[in-house]
Amino acid sequence: MNSVDLKTHIPHPARIYDYLLGGKDNFQADRDAANTIVKDWPTLPASMRANRSFMHRVARFMSADLGMRQFLDVGTGLPTSPNLHEIVQGIAPESRVVYADNDPIVLVHARALLTSTEQGRTAYIDADLNDPWRILGSPDLTDTLDISQPVAVSLLAILHYVTDDDLARHIIGTLMEPLAPGSVLTLSTATVDTVPRTFQGMTVANQEGITSRARTKVEVESLFDGLDLIEPGVALVHRWRPDPDADPLDDSQVQMYCGVAVKRPSA
Repeated sequence: MNSVDLKTHIPHPARIYDYLLGGKDNFQADRDAANTIVKDWPTLPASMRANRSFMHRVARFMSADLGMRQFLDVGTGLPTSPNLHEIVQGIAPESRVVYADNDPIVLVHARALLTSTEQGRTAYIDADLNDPWRILGSPDLTDTLDISQPVAVSLLAILHYVTDDDLARHIIGTLMEPLAPGSVLTLSTATVDTVPRTFQGMTVANQEGITSRARTKVEVESLFDGLDLIEPGVALVHRWRPDPDADPLDDSQVQMYCGVAVKRPSA
């Protein structure tokens, strides 16, 4: 494989996320940025862990309850077991999963770690969320997924990096439009509804080069326009179909909304 420029001197969201979750695949620039952000956003690590737990639950829900067997995860981040494909292939070994991200270190780790069951398949696309057509047109996607059949699209903890609502809706619409009815969109994104002080932390993050935007519940609901939200609708990530045995979290510790919706048949 050709050498990859990891740009270790520039903080990257995936590596900051990794550091705050206790991972080791990060660099000094990422750690410095994370520590600066957390000074004004002390609940951020807990909120990130709650989002990760949501990913585990929603993956099981989409596979076991909705019967999804094809998955597109955009903004994958650094592989942390259990990954999406491990969860869904543990339920249905024939499941097919395509990951997409644009961080070079994610690419290096994904190719090594995102391995499939014999019955299923995984693939990785080096692509940016802001170029959804590149994702949809990638041979790795078209060789792995059959978009004439339902696909579950995951946009977890990534849309807050898309600060313009019209652009966010365009990205979602572009990804969902060619997919078969019955396809599913699941997303999570940052909010300041629970702790207004979060806005200060996001301002610091923007100053560190991690441009992002928090959304209200109404604004998050609007991202699902044209899709049918599944109960309980848009909710804080720790309140979306929580595991009964999970440790309780106060809402003030969580600054992420989420939701799951299904693409209805055309009229």
